[in-house]
Formats: sequence, C-alpha cells, structure tokens
Amino acid sequence: MRASVEVADIFRVAGPAYRAAHAGHLSLAQLKVMSAIKNCRTAALGGHVEACEDCGQWRIAYNSCRKRHCPKCQGAAARTWLAEREADLLPVGYFHVVFTLPAEVADIAFHNKALVYDLLFKAAAETMLTIASEPKHLGAKIGITAVLHTWGSAMTHHPHVHMIVPSGGIAPDESRWISSRPAYLLPVRVLGKLFRRLFLTRLVALHEAGQLAFFGSIAHLIDRRAFLRQLAPVRKKRWVVYAKAPFAGPEAVLAYLSRYTHRVAISNSRLIAFNASGVTFRYKDYRRDGADRQQVMTLATEEFIRRFLIHVLPRGFHRIRHYGLLAGSARKASLALARELLDVAAPPDDDTSGEPQDFRPPCPCCGGRMIVIEVFERWRQPRGPPDKPATNRETAP
Repeated sequence: MRASVEVADIFRVAGPAYRAAHAGHLSLAQLKVMSAIKNCRTAALGGHVEACEDCGQWRIAYNSCRKRHCPKCQGAAARTWLAEREADLLPVGYFHVVFTLPAEVADIAFHNKALVYDLLFKAAAETMLTIASEPKHLGAKIGITAVLHTWGSAMTHHPHVHMIVPSGGIAPDESRWISSRPAYLLPVRVLGKLFRRLFLTRLVALHEAGQLAFFGSIAHLIDRRAFLRQLAPVRKKRWVVYAKAPFAGPEAVLAYLSRYTHRVAISNSRLIAFNASGVTFRYKDYRRDGADRQQVMTLATEEFIRRFLIHVLPRGFHRIRHYGLLAGSARKASLALARELLDVAAPPDDDTSGEPQDFRPPCPCCGGRMIVIEVFERWRQPRGPPDKPATNRETAP
C-alpha cells in the first residue's frame, strides 16, 4: 500500500527549485539519487502488465529504480541479502555493538565521507578483533557484520557503525570454540579507548598526507596546528561504544538485520504531511524515555531535502562489510570449522535448479497467480485491455 506522503512526492514538487537554487553545489551522486527516487515506480522507468491466470484481473507494475538510497526499493533488496546471509548464522547468541564518532570528528567526516567513513569501519573492526583476540578478554577470532549509518532519527549527520557479532569465536589453534560469558562480550570502556587511539592516529596521518579537505566554517583546519587543536578535546573524551545483550536466537538476528542493513535516512512510513509549511515527520528523541520518546517535527522543505541528501554515500562505497571469520573468501572455511567445533550440521545447500521464487503479489481479486502479459519501455504507457476497463488497477510491484 502506498504511503500518503513519500520522499518521491517531495522531490517531484520541490526538487526542481532546490536543484536550481543549489546549482553547482550538489554532487552528481546526489542529483542521480533525486532523479531515481522521483521516477521510481513510474512510467519514466517502464514496467509491465500482469494478469491473473484464474480470473483475468490485470494491473500495471512500474519498474523500481533499485537505488540503495530509495525508501521504496530497500524491502526487496533486504529480502535478497538476508536470504544469502541466513546460511552464515551459527547456533549461538549474537551481540549488537555500536561505534559512534564524536561531534568534533563528525564535522570532519562530513567533508571527507569516503575517507573518514572507511576509517570508521576499519578502526572499529580492528578494535573488536584485537580486544577479542587477547586471552584476558576472549582469546578468540570472532566474526563481524558491520553496517554504516550516517544519520540520527531527525536526519542530522551522526555517523556510526552497527555490528552484529557472534557470542564467541575460534581459538587461535583452531582446536575449539570459545564462548563468551552470558550477556557479556567485551569491555566497552577498553573498546572505546582503543577505538579512539586507532581512529585519531590514522586521521592525523590522513591530514599529514594532504588527503583531507575542509570547507566553510572548518576551512581553517587545513592548518596542522588548527587541526590538532580541533582534536585535542576528543583525545580526553570518552568515545561511546555500546553493546547490547545477545539476541534470542538466529531468527531474532535476521529480524534485526532486516531493519538495519538496508535502512535509508528516512522511510516513507515516518512522513506525516507535506504542504506549504514544510515536511512533517515522526522521529525519536533519545533524550526522553517511554512514550515521550516519539516526537513530531516539521522542517522547511528545503531543509528536509538538504538533510536527506547529506546521507548520499560516495559512488562505490560499501556500507555493509564483513570482518574476521566472515571476511571475504575465508568465510566459507571459517564457518565450516565453527560448525564442526560446535558440533552442528551445515545448513542444506539451497542451490536448486527449480524456478526462481515469484515475489509478485497474488491477484487482489481472487488470490491467483499473476503472469506478465506485456512489457513496456521507459516513458511509455501500456495498452488498455480489450475488455473490462472498469477493473483496471495500477499498483506497484
């Protein structure tokens, strides 16, 4: 069911004026995102006509843009990704760990997204792997699935990494599986200190190599002394690392991942209204507790678009990454060893030669199977049916 207000509606109505007002200040990636979201599931991208095999009911299904920043396209992408990840889950508890950058560093990240977001990933992962490998903490090699989020609930710039980590790992000699203590994985204060040291050391190295850029109110940070003065307070500040107790089984992990891996800055379901006053949406105020946490905010339309676009990632940047036991080509062998040490059977091979699963919704009239009877190209409209014009329905896939 279509939401009453969508980000696409805002881009269609206010997008042209916003692009004109900010000409030369929007990146090509941001312009492409605006265009893709505006055209998603419209005749601009083409589509097909489906008909029910049983009752003949038909409907038009327009193509999706399939962009990772589009609120309407992430459901299908998440389902596909989760189906691939399900075979990686082990029959152990899983922890949720979050690494967050302090505001002083987030300002630098805003102008150097590719470099600083990449550094955030690497410093957080190395911190987890290093502390977990120490015998006095866990003494094992762990696996990590990490997801980058760059926003707070009100779409402000708030870069942080969410991690899903099994409650244990493989011993250095690969002889056994070492389980963590119940409801405790690693000491968060120790993680925070190492994360701070690794991140700041490498950030300073990037500055000394001349790889960081600074604009606007922080343009003066190009000077080394000014840059070091900017970082001085955060060297003494506690960097926030948050760890939740284990999930209640693999199913809960999948449910969590489905909410986090393919999330965008704001979903259409959070939008309430779009009018001359601006854009009204729901958000969470984490400074409040209970029912007061859910709040409503109205932003000027231009500010809403600005906040949405600051979370467009650089082209080719991977916001879901795997480390340790789950890294790259070693994942398959590491998971096989982990299952052997845990004495559990490997999941069945799901590589069947049958027909691919049909994700088309069933017939809204009788529940029958819908089949494609016509395909039409971009900016074209389908031909009308030969009869029963009153049953025509246009729906998104």
